[in-house]
Amino acid sequence: MSQIFDALRRSEAERSGSDLTGLSDATELLELAERQGGARQVVHRAKDERQTEKIGIDQFRQFQSVRVLVPPQSKLVCITDEESLAAEKFRFLKVRLRHLQQKRLLKRLLITSSLPEEGKSMIAANLAYTLAKKQQQRILLLEGDLRRPSLAKQLGLGKLPGLSELLQGEPSPAMNIYQLEGLGFWILPAGSPPTDPLELLQSRDLSALMDQLGAWFDWIVIDSPPVLPLGDTSVWMRLADGILLVTRPGKTAKRRLQRALEAVEQPKLLGALVNGSREAARSEYYGYGYYARKTAVPQAAGPTE
Repeated sequence: MSQIFDALRRSEAERSGSDLTGLSDATELLELAERQGGARQVVHRAKDERQTEKIGIDQFRQFQSVRVLVPPQSKLVCITDEESLAAEKFRFLKVRLRHLQQKRLLKRLLITSSLPEEGKSMIAANLAYTLAKKQQQRILLLEGDLRRPSLAKQLGLGKLPGLSELLQGEPSPAMNIYQLEGLGFWILPAGSPPTDPLELLQSRDLSALMDQLGAWFDWIVIDSPPVLPLGDTSVWMRLADGILLVTRPGKTAKRRLQRALEAVEQPKLLGALVNGSREAARSEYYGYGYYARKTAVPQAAGPTE
């Protein structure tokens, strides 16, 4: 990993003309965690969802279609500015994730961060859109943060019933899944805030729902709450196949990042997305960096949620 990391840093420096000799504490800690975790075995769930029968195209028409209103200044750059360096970073990340999916069970992808406002929801939406650009693949963006949901607002969807209503007894998942017009993927929004989000997430209905969604979709991108200080993310980690941890230099403190890394299920940790890298900002670009145990993308800068 260190050789790949150094090579990528040199490549980015040559392209941007920046001096990248100094790394932030957060980046150094991520590199250390990746080296330590590289030898760990990945534990697969006993049930392989790839063997589950998918619903037919006619059945998919039962999902409601909704209009999307994304303003030009939105941070969903893969939608508003597909030619940007940021969008290119997400396309590169998509390729790496698809390669991993060929080698292991990887369908439920959890996007989280150590604390709020590090960019996880924005990254989840950009990634879902990028994954959906491949034809004949069905992508679901799942708004798993029942406390402070933001995805439906970012997409201009307004208030829609979603996950909260399903877990409280609404009969059909298809009623609360929406096809986003012109974007090529679907969303299951958080819905109305429940009185006790953690208790609701711990119900057996969530596991059964995820099994059903796994039969319907090729990728489920889960925007979860931050790892700290809530327990909600622990529920999502048990149900996920892989985890991406979002960090932001200048925002993610080293001590907080250490605690987040300790809390994440290590066998499922694929790597970290570095949002807001100062080095790439000096080159007048913005994008997103991705550091993983087996592969990486050069670091770049990007906005928060």
